[in-house]
Amino acid sequence: MKFIRWFLGRVILLLNFVFSPRGVKRSPDAQKEADTKAQSMALYQFEACPFCVKVRRAMKRQSVNIELRDAKNDPTHRADLEAGGGRIKVPCLRIEKDGQVEWMYESSDIVTYLEKEFA
Repeated sequence: MKFIRWFLGRVILLLNFVFSPRGVKRSPDAQKEADTKAQSMALYQFEACPFCVKVRRAMKRQSVNIELRDAKNDPTHRADLEAGGGRIKVPCLRIEKDGQVEWMYESSDIVTYLEKEFA
């Protein structure tokens, strides 16, 4: 079972690499504004998780540079995810706004949020 999961993960990553989406072209000022907004966010994810790949593809389509945090192999990020979000479930977008921190799970909700914020 572990081998099948590993193999399918590699297939997902290969297909993501081959069929990578194009990003939105923005003016330098608009891209700088998007990058500034993205600095208050972090995506907790596993590299080969299909739902995480879905969110990373949405980030690429929107040309958003959100920090990626590996919750599978980095114990610090894993502990932060559990302490802040309450559970170890990926993908999870950490959004810091006005001193408040929001933890957003569910890939579809994250993609919708990114499309709304960065469109």
